[in-house]
Amino acid sequence: MQNSGPLNGIKVLDLTQAMAGPMASMTLGDLGADVIKLEPLSGDQTRNWAPPYMEGMSSYFLSANRNKRSISVNLKTKAGMEILKKLVSASDILIENFRPGTMAKFGMGYESASQINKGIIYCSLSGYGQTGQNRDWPGYDLTVLAYSGLLSLNGEEGRSPIKFGVPIADITAGLFSAISILAALHHRDETGKGQFIDMSMLDANFSILTHQALSYLSTGNNPRLLGSAHASIAPYQVFKTSDGFIAVAVGSEKLWQSFCSVIEREDMASDPRFRSNSERVQNRSELVDEINREFALVRTGDIFRKLLEAGIPASPINRVEDAVNSEQIKERDMVRQVQAPYGDIKLLGTPFRMTQTPGDVRLHPPMLGEHTHEILESLGFGKEEIERMASEGTINRDVSTDRKNSD
Repeated sequence: MQNSGPLNGIKVLDLTQAMAGPMASMTLGDLGADVIKLEPLSGDQTRNWAPPYMEGMSSYFLSANRNKRSISVNLKTKAGMEILKKLVSASDILIENFRPGTMAKFGMGYESASQINKGIIYCSLSGYGQTGQNRDWPGYDLTVLAYSGLLSLNGEEGRSPIKFGVPIADITAGLFSAISILAALHHRDETGKGQFIDMSMLDANFSILTHQALSYLSTGNNPRLLGSAHASIAPYQVFKTSDGFIAVAVGSEKLWQSFCSVIEREDMASDPRFRSNSERVQNRSELVDEINREFALVRTGDIFRKLLEAGIPASPINRVEDAVNSEQIKERDMVRQVQAPYGDIKLLGTPFRMTQTPGDVRLHPPMLGEHTHEILESLGFGKEEIERMASEGTINRDVSTDRKNSD
């Protein structure tokens, strides 16, 4: 597929694994960048995070590695380091998520990379950052959520905090990394200078405490665990109906008046406990009790239609199955059928909708080392040299050729 994305011509060297780094590079790939995923001979660890599988591939790996080409190299060999140097020389961006200092030990920290390519934008994504007393701590989604304070906000009073169902700390750090890289690209366009990006998962996730951190800084009190409720708006949470659950967000006084009318409780609109949002937040328990009594008498679909007709934000609690198969997701083309050497697969679409340079799903998630020989030839390595490196264990064999032969 022809590449017409806004980052067309930008080359990204992706040395990351798991979710945070791959999310950053995939975002750039969706926007048109040529992303080369450099993997060890054993592959990105998430290739083995299964089941479930899709056409023999880890679904977890597939979720964050579209729009990339894979080269598999043993960087512990002299020839492997020569490949890395040539890739750095040919790249605009390098992203890595090893522990701080690991790339320097390899001989390819930012100082070394910038000597090879002075315009390189070098993003080091780590759990706790390149500085500070915790810099050497291993950082995973759950532990960063815990340290940042975010995990303490998720759950219900008197019960254990609850992790979100996707690695939200990884995803947040990946998106902040992509934003930083795009800003650095603009700076390079203006000045011709590359730079080093120190992206910390902790910093990224601490920053999204937003109003909850400001609540503590303004009062000295820790935010309460409120389940699905909002700390500063009421009613704004999930309610149980006679046959399920529904999320309702009453974010203004006008909506509150409409809400009371929909549930046929106009008396609540004039109740001194509930007349303003401030009063409803202060008397949240009584408010929720009143609404729960009303919602226990109605079916989810019926009350949802009434709320929607009144312009009140609401939604049934869709399962993943419901969301994937919903008409809105289909009409927005957010589930895509993609052809790959290992079979036809379904992937999520890209959210980048732009009139001139939209994002796209151009490439299937690659097999391990699928493009090794193709990439090496583009770097100037001859076929005999490539074959020698394969026989010596520096790179893998030509996976695409092996696949064709086996077919």
